[in-house]
Amino acid sequence: MINETAGDMVWSPDGRSIYYTEFDESHRPFRVRRHQLGTPQEADEIVFEEADPGFFVGVGETLSRAFITIDVHDHQTSEVWLIADGKSPRVISPRIAEREYDPEERDGRLYMLTNADGAEDFKIVTVSAEEPRDEDWVDLVPHQAGVLILDMIVLRNHLVRLERVEGLPRIVVRDLRTDAEWTVKFDEEAYSLGVSAGYEFDTATVRFTYSSPTTPQRTYDLDLETRERVLLKEQEVPSGHNPDDYVTRRIFADAPDGERVPITLLYRKSTPIDGTTPALLYGYGAYGISMPAGFSVSNLSLAGRGMVHAIAHIRGGMDKGYRWYKLGRRENKTNSFTDFIAAAEKLIADGYAAPDKIVAEGGSAGGMLMGAIANMRPDLWAGVLALVPFVDVLNTMSDDTLPLTPPEWPEWGNPLESEEDFKRIAAYAPYEQVGRQPYPPIFAMAGLTDPRVTYWEPAKWVAKLRVGKTDSHPLYLRTHMGAGHGGMSGRFERIKETALGYAFALSCVGLA
Repeated sequence: MINETAGDMVWSPDGRSIYYTEFDESHRPFRVRRHQLGTPQEADEIVFEEADPGFFVGVGETLSRAFITIDVHDHQTSEVWLIADGKSPRVISPRIAEREYDPEERDGRLYMLTNADGAEDFKIVTVSAEEPRDEDWVDLVPHQAGVLILDMIVLRNHLVRLERVEGLPRIVVRDLRTDAEWTVKFDEEAYSLGVSAGYEFDTATVRFTYSSPTTPQRTYDLDLETRERVLLKEQEVPSGHNPDDYVTRRIFADAPDGERVPITLLYRKSTPIDGTTPALLYGYGAYGISMPAGFSVSNLSLAGRGMVHAIAHIRGGMDKGYRWYKLGRRENKTNSFTDFIAAAEKLIADGYAAPDKIVAEGGSAGGMLMGAIANMRPDLWAGVLALVPFVDVLNTMSDDTLPLTPPEWPEWGNPLESEEDFKRIAAYAPYEQVGRQPYPPIFAMAGLTDPRVTYWEPAKWVAKLRVGKTDSHPLYLRTHMGAGHGGMSGRFERIKETALGYAFALSCVGLA
């Protein structure tokens, strides 16, 4: 038994040892050890150790199994070390601030997904695995602005990449023997895709998942030689579901600076789109995380009750490329908030929502969004549902003893070192900006054991709102005493938690 690991582990090629990661005292993965089977854990060799608390360490392997990999990264920078035949790790390329690269191997060459040389939406390069000098990196798939390469799979004869263009994903297949390419086609206006390689390198089959707000998740095997798709599995909806009863739409809102913000819509065909309908608008907008236009039984429960469910793909995510992310972080953070407000106004203007019947929902960094839009436009919302909301941004980013604070500085700024960062965060942080004004009904949920958004953040926020608000609208705080950042554990407890939030939303628009 190996105790106190950080979770990552990989077997050595000979099956006689295990490489694994360890946490430091602040619960950051920072070290890789090698455990020889049959020996005490106390004798495990330290293979790699990271001194910078802003970087996390992971261990894995290339799909070809030619190398064990040690990945060192923060949100913006990565560095990868290779281990072959039990030798000491060697770095592919020393870290450069805000440069990322992720390697695979084929026939003695590394294939790397990277943003090097200004490729903000990433490109794929190749280089010798034996001598991967920076000056020898050669573009295989050049950078194309606005076409974000999300992931790649390198097989014996094929390279498969997952891209996103104008907020929608696509799968592109490249035959490495001929360099010919083709794209997998889909029909719906908005949808979600995922692709995985499995464990085989010498194969011509990959597996992908497809869903849309109206179509339950489907799992396919894709033959890269014949282009044939084989449906393996489809998500079942126990209560029954007919996709033809619902509509998926993709519309765009104009942000104050002219950017076009994608919005994904789900509603029943029988729902009147005449400006009288209640809507729930969801948003996140941080860390480059994009919101997939996927299937959700929970969202169907709202649509089935006559609500429009909308997702605002705001800046801060990478829904429209890396530029979209940069325009919603650090000095551009307020774009996330104004994008969300613009999305709500678009729903009203196009008749998808009544002006007084929009409920806003967001969690974690999306909970910060909820706090900000409640401060900025309290008149626009029938209710605000804030799940584990990151609302005490300034104080949290000023406390470097918290496990996640140093790695978060590239995202928000470091108020300990920069007066500019301090002033900028203070100008939008929901807690600091609570004012003497009316607020819509607000429901905040927290978890006592949440290591990411500590329970006192929503507690402080709600306490300050109680003092500051000038209305009689309900203001609720629920702290789950046995929950972390992801909410209550267990399938049914999570369903109950979602139901509680949706009950609040429905009550705000007169449907409960």
